[in-house]
Amino acid sequence: MPSIETKRFDEPDELVSLPHLTQHVVLIGDTYVARVVHHAGWSWEEHVKPVVGTTSCMHHHQGVLLSGEFVVETDAGARRHVRGGEAYDIPPGHTAWVVGDVDAVAIEFTGARGWASPADPGERVLATLLVTDIVGSTEAAARLGDAAWKQLLARHFESTRRELDRFRGVEVSGTGDGIVAMFDGAARAVLCALALRDRARRDGLEIRAGVHSGEVERQADNVRGVAVHAAARVAAAAGAGEVLVSATTDSLLEGAGIALEDAGEHELKGLTGRRRLYRVRGGAA
Repeated sequence: MPSIETKRFDEPDELVSLPHLTQHVVLIGDTYVARVVHHAGWSWEEHVKPVVGTTSCMHHHQGVLLSGEFVVETDAGARRHVRGGEAYDIPPGHTAWVVGDVDAVAIEFTGARGWASPADPGERVLATLLVTDIVGSTEAAARLGDAAWKQLLARHFESTRRELDRFRGVEVSGTGDGIVAMFDGAARAVLCALALRDRARRDGLEIRAGVHSGEVERQADNVRGVAVHAAARVAAAAGAGEVLVSATTDSLLEGAGIALEDAGEHELKGLTGRRRLYRVRGGAA
C-alpha cells in the first residue's frame, strides 16, 4: 500500500547557493520540488549567467511565487511581471530579475534542478527541431525593393518569435530567410510550424517547414548533431506552404490529434538511405 511521504526544505536533498540566491531541493517520489529564494537585487544576467555560460536560461520553469515580485523576459521579447500568490509557467529562453526590496520566494516543481549549474558542453538531449524557410524570397525582394523587403522580413521574424514564445520553442539560429528552433515536445513543434505558415500567408509570404526529432548536443545556447542536418533536409523537401515531418517525429505524435498523410520516401542529401516523410494536414490551433 502506498505510503505518505513528507520532507522538509530545511533538510534538503540538494542545496544551491549563489550570490543573492538560495535553493533547497527535495525529492518526493519521482518529483523534485524546490524552494527558491531570489534575494532582493537578484538578476539572472548578473548572478547566474556567469555561472551557466548561456545567454539566457534554457530551462522550463513552473511554480508558485509565494511572496515578492520578479519580472521575466523571454528571448522573443515577451515580458511578464509576476507577483506573490501567482502561479507561473516560463518557457526556455528567458531572463529574470527581482523587483523591489523584498525577497522573491517561490516553490518550483518543473525546472527545479540544473538551471543554475554550468552547462555541460557535451550534453546530449532528445529534442524536436523545426526548420523554416521563406519560399521565393529572392524574387520577392526583387519585386518589392530593398526597403520594403527588409520591413516585411522584420515583421515576419517578429511574428515568428511571438509564435515560438506561444509554443515554448527556443530559437537556436537563423538561416537568413528562416529559423532553426528547438522544442521539448513534438506536437508543439508541429503546431508552431502551422501557426508560422498561417501568419506568413497573412503577410503575403509562403514558407516551407520541416520537423524532425532526435538527439542533439547542446553547446551553450547552440545545438549540434545529425538531427539538426536532418531537420534542415526535411524542410528542404517541403513545398510552398507544406509542413513535413520525419518518421521519428511521426512516432512521437501518436495521440496528439494531428492529422498526417504519407508524403512518400525521399533521398535527403547527406543522409544514408531513403527516408519516409509525412505531410501535416490542416491549420494551426
